[in-house]
Amino acid sequence: MTAYEIIAKKRDGIELKKREIRFFIEEFLKGKIKDYQLSALLMAIYCRGMSDDEIFALTESYIQSGARIDLSGIPGIKVDKHSTGGVGDKVSIILAPLAASLGVPVPMISGRGLGHTGGTLDKLESIPGFRVFGSADSFKKQLAEIGVAMLGQTDSIVPADRKIYALRDVTATVESIPLITASIMSKKIAEGIDALVLDVKYGNGAFMKEIDQARLLAQYLIKVGAAFGKKVVAYLTSMEQPLGKNVGNWLEVAECIDCFHGNGPADLMEVTLTLTAEMLVLAGKAGDHEEALRKCRDALVNGTAFDKFLEMVRYQGGDTGVIESPQTYPLATYRQVVPSPAAGFVQSFDTQAVGLAAVQLGSGRLRAEDAVDPRAGIVVHKKIGDFVEKGEPLFVMHTNNEKVLEPVAGKLLSVIKIGEKKSRVPKLIAERMNRQ
Repeated sequence: MTAYEIIAKKRDGIELKKREIRFFIEEFLKGKIKDYQLSALLMAIYCRGMSDDEIFALTESYIQSGARIDLSGIPGIKVDKHSTGGVGDKVSIILAPLAASLGVPVPMISGRGLGHTGGTLDKLESIPGFRVFGSADSFKKQLAEIGVAMLGQTDSIVPADRKIYALRDVTATVESIPLITASIMSKKIAEGIDALVLDVKYGNGAFMKEIDQARLLAQYLIKVGAAFGKKVVAYLTSMEQPLGKNVGNWLEVAECIDCFHGNGPADLMEVTLTLTAEMLVLAGKAGDHEEALRKCRDALVNGTAFDKFLEMVRYQGGDTGVIESPQTYPLATYRQVVPSPAAGFVQSFDTQAVGLAAVQLGSGRLRAEDAVDPRAGIVVHKKIGDFVEKGEPLFVMHTNNEKVLEPVAGKLLSVIKIGEKKSRVPKLIAERMNRQ
């Protein structure tokens, strides 16, 4: 086999054999196949797609590139959740402690934000002292002791994906469904889970712009999970507007604290409760979805979910003082209102542009090496269907960079459409999918 032959086969739409895919990945990691050759294969995959067998083989090759965490010694059905990414999506920070407080072991390996979408690790790191990296042994120890661990990907877990994703990012192949599937599922399978709940987002703030794309991605993710003996359930959820009100790392953590105390936005709580309830059912901690929802609501009301969040923050070195008293957290130096230029109903958002505006304020990164300001971000005061008076706040910008206030304010006025007629509010949860 040669790299040239394998690239040419995929370019011509010929299905690759399992041994060819494994050879290509192994030789790339050894440095014998070069970046430009892998880039060519990625583009061929993007253009030609992959069969089910090819996707299974690619996922397996990713997994075999590193270590697998063995969680079999920890009692219970281990369940994780993964979101394909959106603006204001802080669900994991509420969901993981909530599920763990109800007896579900939650091993969660999360990622950083890139582009318009935020990253769970960046949000957690806005908590002073919070550690997001550790060894596989420390991951297992934490899961055994407190039932939840939210950490970043170690060097030993799926190194092939980490290297290949960097090339996908610069070769315009990120949106390939086969490549997304292998990337997500290899990490989840390698972390030792038994079951997985997926939040597959669609709309103008998601990577999948159309619901049919999101449905196809969910189908592949479920298929791959089944091929590796994992139970997978997917929900298709709308990203036609930011989820919740706050966009930006500490701002989102503060909103999560509100949710633990029963003061969270309705849309954020709907997605969080639906996904957490599904985790309880998969873990055998509830007989059906309605029972699971009741248990989730009770854990929020009686404080056990918040106690578990505090326990996790403390275990990972975070300052629980700012969690218990979030008003003591220092805000950004500059906070400026963006007022509505007219009266009317909010009809739509360019959600991706909202995310990029938050990045410009300092909350995210466009390149992996960019620094992140934990205090920067945007508070969204109006959502689709809301009425706004002229001069009433649409957004509040938070930043430590005064120079970006004026251009970002102009950008935010362009991302929201206000009109005389009230628009239909997009359905938040469109569909539940599982293996038929």
